[in-house]
Amino acid sequence: MFGITDLTTYIIGTILIVILPGPNSLYVMSIASRFGIKTGYMGALGVYTGDTILILCTALGAASLLHAFPLLFIGLKVVGALYLSYLGIKLIISAYKTFFPRKSVQLHSIDSTAYKSPEAIRPFRTALTISILNPKAILFYLSFFVQFVDPAYSYPALTFILLALILQIISMSYLSILIFSGIKLATYFNENYKLTATAVALVGLLFCGFGFKLATSTL
Repeated sequence: MFGITDLTTYIIGTILIVILPGPNSLYVMSIASRFGIKTGYMGALGVYTGDTILILCTALGAASLLHAFPLLFIGLKVVGALYLSYLGIKLIISAYKTFFPRKSVQLHSIDSTAYKSPEAIRPFRTALTISILNPKAILFYLSFFVQFVDPAYSYPALTFILLALILQIISMSYLSILIFSGIKLATYFNENYKLTATAVALVGLLFCGFGFKLATSTL
C-alpha cells in the first residue's frame, strides 16, 4: 500500500523504538511534571519539530553528507554531547539544592534548569535543540525507513512521507501519555521533595550518559 512493504511490522517496530527511554521523552515528562500540561506540550512540539527537520534532512541527503564529511559528523556529535551533558549537570545541581534546601527557604518542587518559570526554561527551544543535535537520528531514519519502501513503487517520496507521518503520530501519542502521567505524579513528588530530588538527579545522570554515548558513537 503506497509503496510500504510491511505496514504492520513497521508500526510495531516504530512503537518499540519510540518507547525506549531517551533525552527527548525524559525532558518532556520532567517539564510537564513541574510546569503543567501546556509547558509539556511546548516541549513535545519542539521534539516534533526537531524530528520533522531531521526527517526532511534525511530525505534531502544529509546522511550521505555526514558520511562524506566525517569531521562534520564529529563536530555535531561533540556539540550534541556537550549540550546533553550541560542539561544533565543542571539537573543534578538543582536536585542537590532541593535535597539540601536552605533553612529559610522551603522547596516543594524542582526545576530542571534552575529557573523559576516555564518561560525562562524555553521548553520549545530546548527540546528542539536536544532533538536536532543528534546526527545519529538522521542515519537511523535513513536505515530504518528504507527497509519498508518498495523500490518498484513509482512514488518513493510519498512512501517516505507516509512512514514519517506514522512515526510522528506514534511519537506524539507517546509524549502525550508521558505528559499526563507526569502531571499525575507531580502532586506526589511535590509532597516528597527528597524523593523528587533523587529522581531528578537520576534523570540528570541519564542525560550525562546520553551525552557520553553520543560522543563515543561512530558512523
